[in-house]
Amino acid sequence: QVRLVESGGGLVQAGGSLRLSCAASGRDFSTSVMAWFRLAPGKEREFVAAISWNGGYTTYVDSVKGRFTISRDNTKNMVDLQMNSLKPEDTAVYYCAQKHTSYNFRDLNSYTYWGQGTQVTVSS
Repeated sequence: QVRLVESGGGLVQAGGSLRLSCAASGRDFSTSVMAWFRLAPGKEREFVAAISWNGGYTTYVDSVKGRFTISRDNTKNMVDLQMNSLKPEDTAVYYCAQKHTSYNFRDLNSYTYWGQGTQVTVSS
């Protein structure tokens, strides 16, 4: 059974930084695709970033390119999201997700496992 636990959320002023972490338990982390999604009030869950099994490929939604960086440590079963230059529109609950298919990285319906989420609030 896979379990994903996010941490690192909080309240930050615009322009600040936060680092989210996702700890994964269970089998096959090192062969999985990992991603971050977010859900803002009144909006649908949105793709933020994803990383391939070995970290060799990453992809981001346009609105966070150059500000967010996804990374993973397969020795620790961890995936992180470094968020810099945060904006009020980044306010959302951020979710970690995992799957084992290496296509459609941005499709939330293709992810098998999800964490409970961590709240990020950016004040103006």
